[in-house]
Amino acid sequence: MSASALAAAGGGAGIFTLAERKLEWIDQRQRILAQNIANADTPDYQPRDLAPFESHLRRLTVIPARTNPLHLAGFTQGVPGADVVAAEHAPDGNAVNLEDQMTKVADDENSQALAGNLWKSYMGMFMTALGHGS
Repeated sequence: MSASALAAAGGGAGIFTLAERKLEWIDQRQRILAQNIANADTPDYQPRDLAPFESHLRRLTVIPARTNPLHLAGFTQGVPGADVVAAEHAPDGNAVNLEDQMTKVADDENSQALAGNLWKSYMGMFMTALGHGS
């Protein structure tokens, strides 16, 4: 079952779309980080990066489900942003810090594993609910 089919089914399908978008963002970011690392010795090269994935979430408005009439109605809007730190430059003008780039790669690998595990867990729940899982 595809993410779009699950989204059409309603319910908790938004988690599939969110996980899919997060994985696409990680893929794009890994390509950019690889370019930064490849150009670590290129004079005047300035590293690039994508806007944090959380900035995409700031545009969303989340309306919590009221599962009990005693719950207060409400909404939340977005996720707080992250601070941006200025890069240091080498004498040749290159601003790539390999340690920072490799840390970002490792963080993305952890995020990818988490998104993949969430995807599999939710898919398993859907399949079990449909009578196809075990």
